[in-house]
Order: sequence, then C-alpha cells, then structure tokens
Amino acid sequence: MKFGITLSNRGILLGLTTVPKLLALADAVEACSLLDSVWVGDALFVNQRLDALTLLAAIAGRTNRVLLGPGCMGSFALRDPRVFAYEWASLDVISGGRTILAVCSGGGAGTAWDAETEAMGIPPAERRKRMIENIAVLRHLWTQDDTPFEGTFLRFGPVTMLPKPVQSPCPIWLATNAGRLGPSGMSDGRFGMGGSDFALRRAGRVADGWMTHSVTPEGFRRSLDLIEAEGRAAGRDLTGFGNIVTAVVNIQDDQGAAVSDAQRYLNLYYGANYTAERLHAWGPIGTPAQCAAWIERFRGSGCQGFTFRLATMGDAMTQFRRLVEDVLPRLS
Repeated sequence: MKFGITLSNRGILLGLTTVPKLLALADAVEACSLLDSVWVGDALFVNQRLDALTLLAAIAGRTNRVLLGPGCMGSFALRDPRVFAYEWASLDVISGGRTILAVCSGGGAGTAWDAETEAMGIPPAERRKRMIENIAVLRHLWTQDDTPFEGTFLRFGPVTMLPKPVQSPCPIWLATNAGRLGPSGMSDGRFGMGGSDFALRRAGRVADGWMTHSVTPEGFRRSLDLIEAEGRAAGRDLTGFGNIVTAVVNIQDDQGAAVSDAQRYLNLYYGANYTAERLHAWGPIGTPAQCAAWIERFRGSGCQGFTFRLATMGDAMTQFRRLVEDVLPRLS
C-alpha cells in the first residue's frame, strides 16, 4: 500500500497551523520515501479554508516527486468548468504531470449548504448532475481542439484550450462519502460501504479512480467490486483504476489520550461532535501498535493506500514523525 498526507488547510483559519508549517509538512512528505502524495481539503463558503488550487500550486513549485490532489474538490460543481479546466491543466504542467483531481459534489444539509449553492446561482439538487457534466467539460477541453460542447447546463462554441495537461489522460477520480449515509457508514443494512450503490456505480462508469473514507475492509471490497462490475458492464478498461482511503490519525502512547486529542481537533475543524466510535471508523487512533493494526486490516481488500490527516491540537510535525517512524515501519 501507498501512503500520503492530507494537509489541514482549514486549520489556518482556525489558528491551528500556519502557511509555513503546512508547507514544511509538504516538504517532509517529499523527503520521506514511505510517502508518495500530498492532498489538501477544498470548500467554498462552508467549512472555509485556504484555496486548494493555490495551495497545490505552491506545493508543486517546491516538490518534484509527490503526487498532488484535493481530498476532495468539494467546490467542483460550483466552479465554471471552462476556467477550472485551464487552471488544473496549468497545475499539471507546473507539477510535471503529478496531479490527481478527486472531485465530489460537496453536498451537505442545512441552511449553510443551501446558501452556498444558491449564492453561486445553482439549485442544490443540481450539484451532483453538474459535477458529472463538469467532468465532461474538462475532458472535452483537454482532448479536443476547436470543437463545440453541448451539455445540459453548459453549451459553448468551438474553442481550443492551452496548455493541455501533461498527463493524457489527466486522471479524474470520484469521491463517495460513506459518512453521509449515517454514523456507521450503513446503507440499506450493509455495514461499512464506501457510498450508496448509485454513487459507486457512477464511479465505475465515469471515474479514473475512487476516493472514500470511514469504510470497513469488507465494505471497501464490496464497494470496489460494485465499481469494477459497473465499469466492465459499461465496456471500460479499468487497468490503472486507482483508489485511496482518506483517514484521520492520532498516535499517542495511550489510546484514551489519542482519542481525546483527535476529538477536540475534529470537533473544532468541522464544527461537529464526534463520538469515539465514529473516530475509530475514520482512521487509526491510538498507540503505534494499534494504529498499525488498524491499517493492516485492509490487506487483501483491494485498497491501494491511505492519506492521513494529522488530527491533533498539538504539533502536527510530531504526529508526522510518529507516523513515519513508529507506525508505518511496523507494516508488513
């Protein structure tokens, strides 16, 4: 399995970190042979944070090896895909072809989510449909020259976009969110799945890879089987289809201390009230041995790797060192 780090770019607004500290973490990932990717969060008016594209560009300019992407691009459906195609292609050029664009609808519930969507002139019910059409726009502009586009929400005449991405195809992954199905990631009585059947099948038809979180190893395997079956039914070649689990991590000598620290951090970060059960479904939290055992459960599930958010109110670099020195070397 491969491993990455998800930077806490919302933490800057909450006083949990600074830009220099975030960039120092990116540098540490670049220098560590046990890690291969850096991810950042994304949102617009809800759970606001440092802009993902801008931060990824800054990281691209100071790294040469690691893969770069959002985990996931929650504002994707709200952005103009013609402009975003240009911005992402430029990022792929700047990074030398190291990007993975993981997109999601960014949907939620409540007045704040509805206000965000309406502020952008998009009915909340259209977010997922626009996400899929926006993917089509990106691929159109990245592969076609002087060709019109006809979609449900967007139509434009013959144009050519330059630069094109270095990668061909430039990978676009879909993120499905088990957490929105309930506190235990349950859907239609099936425990630990990585999203609804509809969302998983859509990933199989449309995406180049899949991102999820809060799944069990068994639920991950069942979800991946559903994705792959749908892809094959659609006549797709899924060779090279990637996947990753986004997780939180907190490593302490005492599991209770790890849970308490992670709870304080994540409750502040997301304005929620997470139970210990919820946190243990989300990632490895505990002693080094317990964290390694949590990760090892996914051997044989089809999971290709994890990206870890360092969920601590303390020093994130200390958690980083514990991950790469005390946990990852324990894995077989």
